[in-house]
Amino acid sequence: MRLWTLHPVYLDARGLTACWREALLAQKVLSGRTQGYRHHPQLQRFRQSGDPIAAIRYYLLVLWQEANRRAYRFDLSRIDTPAGTPPDIPVTAGQLAFEKRHLLSKLSKRAPRQAETLEKTESPLPHPLFSIHEGPVEEWEKAPG
Repeated sequence: MRLWTLHPVYLDARGLTACWREALLAQKVLSGRTQGYRHHPQLQRFRQSGDPIAAIRYYLLVLWQEANRRAYRFDLSRIDTPAGTPPDIPVTAGQLAFEKRHLLSKLSKRAPRQAETLEKTESPLPHPLFSIHEGPVEEWEKAPG
């Protein structure tokens, strides 16, 4: 499961679609509607937010907005009814930098033009759910590198 801290504008079609599917699964997990992935480290920041349900729904809404901007057909009805104001989730600059490198390695193989654009982006935008502060890669990050 990869729920990107990076803004979805940087994801290629394959990455955006995968993130959508994984965030829908995360919505089920956080809502208690599935037994799998309950302890996945990517969900820690949502659980620690104070309102994990509102957080994941907002996360999904931003993914849907990006898909809609690209004229993709993501089903808005798959997002549960929003619950409250989404929390602001702090994430470190080290995590954002790690994810930029991780996404660049994927894009260089399957979407070289997007990789080139991201590589030139000195300070990539985070998904609007996240606020960036100084610090190393997050402790919950399990990927090597």
